[in-house]
Amino acid sequence: MEDQIPFDPELHNGVVIDTCVENFSDAVLKAPTAFNPRCRPRDDPRPPIPAGIQDEIRLKKRLRRQWQVSRNPALKAEVNRRQRLVTRRLNELRNDQWSETLESLDPEDQSLWKMTKRVMRFPTSSPLQVTQGRIALSDSEKAEALADGLETQFQTVIDPSVPAVIEMVVVALRSSFITSASELD
Repeated sequence: MEDQIPFDPELHNGVVIDTCVENFSDAVLKAPTAFNPRCRPRDDPRPPIPAGIQDEIRLKKRLRRQWQVSRNPALKAEVNRRQRLVTRRLNELRNDQWSETLESLDPEDQSLWKMTKRVMRFPTSSPLQVTQGRIALSDSEKAEALADGLETQFQTVIDPSVPAVIEMVVVALRSSFITSASELD
């Protein structure tokens, strides 16, 4: 916008001011279209929608705008029918693209493994934090539940109760102590 609007400190008469305001208004109105292209970016992985489906979408949008003005029930029925048609055609397109993708997979070039890995990945959800028998909802309750959980986890063990584990730890400590002492010699 700085390139389109010249900075002119000499604004002494009304004609010059009006011209500057018009230039500024034009630049502001053109700015969104200049920086937001109507087409997808080149690195967008989605394939383009075929022209026939785009025409159906445009027709549906035009009919919907007409219906919003007129509120004609027959026009609304046509809008609904067009919406179902567009949805069905888009679903068919997606199914065809998915079928082509599946048919292109080959175990030799690892594409089958990569797709399987991508499809089998499940998002992990964080567990609910429970404090005093109820679910923590506010930030302070969550912080309190986290603090209580950490406090119970990191308490010192006064009397270990499994003798086999104690013996295994003692043996491991002795062997590591002997190994480190021999390295020092």
